Amino acid sequence: MSHPHAEHTRSDLVGGWHDSRLTERGRRDARLIAAELRRRHDSARPLRITTSDLARCAETATIVAEALDVGVTADARLREISFGVAEGRPNDWLAQRQVPAPDNDRLDHRGPVRGAETRREVATRVGACVRELMADSAHDHVVITHGYALTFVVTTWMRIPVDSAGFAAFATTPGAITHLQLDDYWRNRALRSLADTSHLNTETP
Repeated sequence: MSHPHAEHTRSDLVGGWHDSRLTERGRRDARLIAAELRRRHDSARPLRITTSDLARCAETATIVAEALDVGVTADARLREISFGVAEGRPNDWLAQRQVPAPDNDRLDHRGPVRGAETRREVATRVGACVRELMADSAHDHVVITHGYALTFVVTTWMRIPVDSAGFAAFATTPGAITHLQLDDYWRNRALRSLADTSHLNTETP
C-alpha cells in the first residue's frame, strides 16, 4: 500500500527522501486503512508489517500496527525514489529541470538533477526487500511504501526481472491498498486489486 496524504504534498514540494509527516487528513486515512486491513485479515495467519523508514510511511505503519496488534519493521530499501538536490523544493523547480528517460535508456537514465536515483537503482533495492518477504511464506505481509516505489513491489512480486521493468508503471494514490495474492494450488501470483481507495470513502472510525 501507499502512505496517505503527507505534508510535502499539501505544500506542493518534491517528496522523494524529503522526510515529511502525515497531515491530519493522512492520519485520518491511516486509521481507515487500519480498519480495512483488520476487516480483511485472516486471523489464522500471522501478519508482518514492513515499512519504508521515512516518516510518512513509519507513521502510517504505527497506526496500522496498533490496530492489528503486530510489530513493525522499518526498511530503507522501501523508500521512494530519491530526487537528489530537488527534494523539499517546490515541484515547479524540479519540473523545470526534469528530463524524461528516453526509450532506449529507461533503466539507467539519471537526468540533470544531481543525486537523483535511476529507475534501476530503485527497482533493485525495492526488489531485494520484497524478495526477502516473499521467502517468508509463513506470514501474510503488509508493505507500506510510496507511489513510485510501489511499482517495483508489484513487479518483484510478479517475478518480472528488473531488466524488463523499464516501462512498467502501476499507478496509485495516497492511502490506496494494492492486494497481491499467491494461489497456493496453481502458484499464480495475482494482482487482485490495484490502488483501491474504497475504504477511504467512509466516516472516520
